[in-house]
Amino acid sequence: MRESIDALRENLSRTIVGKADAIRLILVALLSGGHALLEDVPGVGKTLLAKSLARSLDGKFQRIQCTPDLLPSDITGTNIWNPSTREFEFMAGPTFTNILLADEINRATPRTQSALLEVMEEKQVTVDGVARPVPKPFFVVATQNPIESHGTFPLPEAQMDRFTVAFSLGYPTPEEELMMLQRLSNGTKIEELKACITLEEVQKLQHLVTQIKVAPELQKYMLNLVRASRADEEITLGVSPRGTVALQRATQALAFLEDRDYAIPDDVKDLAPHVLSHRIVPAAGRKAKTIVEKLLRSTPIEQFVS
Repeated sequence: MRESIDALRENLSRTIVGKADAIRLILVALLSGGHALLEDVPGVGKTLLAKSLARSLDGKFQRIQCTPDLLPSDITGTNIWNPSTREFEFMAGPTFTNILLADEINRATPRTQSALLEVMEEKQVTVDGVARPVPKPFFVVATQNPIESHGTFPLPEAQMDRFTVAFSLGYPTPEEELMMLQRLSNGTKIEELKACITLEEVQKLQHLVTQIKVAPELQKYMLNLVRASRADEEITLGVSPRGTVALQRATQALAFLEDRDYAIPDDVKDLAPHVLSHRIVPAAGRKAKTIVEKLLRSTPIEQFVS
């Protein structure tokens, strides 16, 4: 399946300039069967990355532009009365898709945000007591501006915990920004991207990721890392068991992307800031990513043979 991975990376790099780390992280989220949260200021390519991934997959794509007046039924769907059949018919919402882009998710109200809790965890939507599975694979990419506060509603801890990775793209370097300008006239437009991987191949890749070997010593290292977050005095709320599972799955996905059939400590260290930081609530005046980096330095790992 190496050809499929390389084709997917190449497709994304045709529209996303110089963001190899961001491309790697969103692929980690996809292949681990999780979801991705992109946090950054406007105009750095968050939505472009999500749309480029959607176009690269031969599946269905839906976009939700989150606003304060968005209702939960606008996401999940609702039952509509059909006068001709004198029965209620279910009208599916945008969650019944393969790639769901929730743009500016923190502009939706908490009630509407909670409409995504079930489907992100259980891959199903329950409306009027009837549970309906969503298509497979199902992958949510959400974006938000962490700086802006006017007209926004911070995501609760339960919602943040549903995202496998959270990361920012950051501003491009001068060379990358110059390349962006040069591509305006002769570069690839997102509308020109063609699907390069099927849904069946994505599911096969996700299955292969679960076969990546994780040594018991490495599992103990991950466990010690997350348990240290629960005991640290600078953290009000530590990493949940769901976060422990997400860290191992993401580590397996990264090892797979690096063309290995086993995970190594460096995989955990590379991913921990992106998998754990958004899952903890730091004490006042502290930054989550700084605390995670401190935990990485202070948590030892047993020597093992991979």
